[in-house]
Amino acid sequence: MDARLNLMANPVAGKFLKYVNSAGKVLSDSTLPAATQELVKLRASQINGCGFCTDMHSKDAEAAGESTQRLHLVAAWREATVFTEAERAALELTEQGTRIADAAGGVTDAAWAEAARHYDEDQLTALVGLIAVINLYNRVNVIVRQPAGDYQPGMFD
Repeated sequence: MDARLNLMANPVAGKFLKYVNSAGKVLSDSTLPAATQELVKLRASQINGCGFCTDMHSKDAEAAGESTQRLHLVAAWREATVFTEAERAALELTEQGTRIADAAGGVTDAAWAEAARHYDEDQLTALVGLIAVINLYNRVNVIVRQPAGDYQPGMFD
């Protein structure tokens, strides 16, 4: 399978993705726990059917020490006992923020309040930004049919 566009070679894509990557760096450098960040990126990517990002973020999380068990259970986090209350709140916010079109009111007050119970304002800001950025990446990769499976942790560092 070949991508519809070569995002790595296209100058417009290069400029665009440079700015998106800069935004992502601000978020990854935030105080939002790194494990939570990877879980959020993985869950949104699963929902959006982005194979490239699902591959990338499961491998990055594993390379950072995340357990295989937790990675396998992200898709079924509500029934899993391996996530903290804070992680569960972040995953709920991720799902609601990713599935905006599926809910008449968008993100519920209850989901927001639960996330706010576990994260300070800077972390909440990073969480919202992270949900937005990963959804952007998912959409770009799904639209161009970016192939999945060849990602190696650190290859874009």
